[in-house]
Amino acid sequence: MYAWIWRILPGPTAAKAVTALILVAGVVALLMFVVFPWVEPMLPFNEVAVQ
Repeated sequence: MYAWIWRILPGPTAAKAVTALILVAGVVALLMFVVFPWVEPMLPFNEVAVQ
């Protein structure tokens, strides 16, 4: 999969590296600001009970 992404990115190696870093940053931002906040209420970590 990563080889396929590398092949479809346009430009020389330096441009591909910059574009790949931008894509990774975009995926991380999407996870941090959309996916994780949506999933967090469904996780059992907030149910703390000492007995």
